Amino acid sequence: MVFDTRLLSGIGAVSAVVEAGSFARAGEAMGLTQPAVSRAVARLEERVGVRIFNRSARAISLTDEGRSFYEAVSPLLAGIQDAAVRAAGNRAVVRGRLRVNVDGTFGHHLLSPRLGEFLARYPELAVDVGVRDRMGDLVGDGFDVAVRFGEPEPSSLKARLLLRTRVVTCAAPAYVERHGQPRTPQDLSHGQHHCLLIRNDATGRPYDWELHRGKKSVAVAASGALLVTDTGMLLGACLGGAGIAQLLDIYARDLITAGRLVHLLQDWSDETFPLYAFHHASPIVPAKVQAFLDFVSEIAA
Repeated sequence: MVFDTRLLSGIGAVSAVVEAGSFARAGEAMGLTQPAVSRAVARLEERVGVRIFNRSARAISLTDEGRSFYEAVSPLLAGIQDAAVRAAGNRAVVRGRLRVNVDGTFGHHLLSPRLGEFLARYPELAVDVGVRDRMGDLVGDGFDVAVRFGEPEPSSLKARLLLRTRVVTCAAPAYVERHGQPRTPQDLSHGQHHCLLIRNDATGRPYDWELHRGKKSVAVAASGALLVTDTGMLLGACLGGAGIAQLLDIYARDLITAGRLVHLLQDWSDETFPLYAFHHASPIVPAKVQAFLDFVSEIAA
């Protein structure tokens, strides 16, 4: 069978449009005119028999069929690029542009302090990091990989568990000096302490508080005057002595060790929260994605 090179050209054009967000910017990245990119995509749509993009005067987006097609072929396209690099004898297989989707907790407290190390390790790699409250459409938004806290929702993406970190109850020394320490989980209920709450984006309500000791869990009717949507704000308010917060041990432990936070109810700190990495499900994982997965596993250990 003779391979139709126009098929590969069309797939490359689709990938460029998804990553760039427009036909014009895709053309600039590929060294082509906007009409040339449009023709390549149109030929591919005709060849595969589906409409890949919804087009309007103001925006473009993948159709459902286009999303499924792109999700299937983009890792294969990246694999071809990696194979070409290896064939050329270039040792720097990890190259190109990696688009990463992260939540604020991971991005601010774990990833950003170590990004310089990652970039130094792979000097031919450029990284775009998007900090978002929700993962959204990884394929349609052109991201290669995402890292999020919380249990994964059903999807076609490949989910990789990186770690489970404890949930710890903390307050600043200044708060403890003014209000004392809770001695039991029940001491946190019914307004006996100022609890700092964070909103669950999925429900619009504050996250419920639970404290765990072994297999036993106790629900806490936490209440307080401050409700935030960002973990950075939650941590800052806790450090400032505004109240008691439930934080993740992975970023709170150094502050506890330094004496800037007090770990309260230490016997009730057995609840854990997972951190997952997500990428397109394919037998071929692009080298740049695999490098990032290995790196975040390393820094999360």
